[in-house]
Amino acid sequence: MHEQGSVAVIGAGVVGAAVAYALAREQHRVVLIDRAEPGRGGASYGNAGHIAAELDIPLPSVQLLFSFWRELFAWGGALDIPMRRVPEFAPWAARFAAAAFRRRKNTAHLAPLVKAAPATLAKWLSELGSPQLMRRNGHYEIWLHAHAQRRAHAQAQAMQRLEVPTQPAPAGLVEAARVAAGAATASGLWFPDSAHVIDPLEIVRTFAAGALARGAQFRSAEVSALQPRAAAIELLAGGQSILVDAAVVCAGPWSAGLLAPLGLTVPMESVRGYHVELPQHPPLIDAPVLYANEHVIVTPMAGRLRASSYMEFLPPAAPADMRKPARLRQRLRALGYGCELAGPSWVGGRPVLPDYLPGIGRAPGTDVFYAIGHQHIGLTIAAVTAELVADLVAQRQPRQPIAAFDLRRF
Repeated sequence: MHEQGSVAVIGAGVVGAAVAYALAREQHRVVLIDRAEPGRGGASYGNAGHIAAELDIPLPSVQLLFSFWRELFAWGGALDIPMRRVPEFAPWAARFAAAAFRRRKNTAHLAPLVKAAPATLAKWLSELGSPQLMRRNGHYEIWLHAHAQRRAHAQAQAMQRLEVPTQPAPAGLVEAARVAAGAATASGLWFPDSAHVIDPLEIVRTFAAGALARGAQFRSAEVSALQPRAAAIELLAGGQSILVDAAVVCAGPWSAGLLAPLGLTVPMESVRGYHVELPQHPPLIDAPVLYANEHVIVTPMAGRLRASSYMEFLPPAAPADMRKPARLRQRLRALGYGCELAGPSWVGGRPVLPDYLPGIGRAPGTDVFYAIGHQHIGLTIAAVTAELVADLVAQRQPRQPIAAFDLRRF
């Protein structure tokens, strides 16, 4: 059946749920489709909860090209590229290296989305009656042990060049972190413009509920293909054919298979992160704390702390590497947290394009749109992205320039 004015949103992670809400509040007839309930099928459920207003510079850099080996898991770091994947990973890595030489331009493209993110998300949550889900207390970065003060100073200077405000972290917080970790020295910065949410899954559910309250429907199915027809887009989902006027692909690491038949190159990698949680553990402060040397971020959430780390280049369905949550727990104990050495953990794949810019645009000659590849900042820029997609679907001039996010750049 073909319903006039209908838009299918494929993928019910934080970006897909946000897109569904943005479209539904503009009176589009939205059907949100995912094999899992909103927020459960990808990385959205397990992310660190950090609204990263400071991450307006893409990761690829010339410096990283020559120093990445120091960050490898085998050397105690957070980066893991399994040797067996190197041949298939090489083309993505080559694009990553090329993007390192365009970092300044790419930062100019990404920064407006990131800088607008905290205010946009706060506005949305207030509109949806759930402002309590977000806390705008900034976040803290802490350096421990040797050269802590020098590294904090270097980070403050780098942020100043990017016009990201920082202040010295309160002396009491830095001292508490130093004593808890048994470190000889410590230093820290406060990033006042960032924020955090107390439950990432509830953010997705709030967006989805807002869409449903405005007439959207949710359908539990896996979309295996989409095909533009003369007057509609045909989706194959759960063995059924669904006809809609337009479709928006927000399927994270699974997006490439849907978009490639439309002539789009989607060099997507799944970069998996892990988290463990500390139930009822008091926070050091009511804000995320990033332990820079340890590559661990600890975020206070409803009834628990969530500690997150790692960049593991493996498909979403690959078995978890249990060495990683075990090491994460050991590091938390070393940092002074009351963390058991064994317990449950989570792993999920972030969708990452090699230049660390998102993919936002329209498949040429079709009414198929996409919002994919949001790397580590999907939660951060979900609402901003959704408003841009709403502009595209309504055939309005996007409120921010998006030409750099078109997948035809590949």
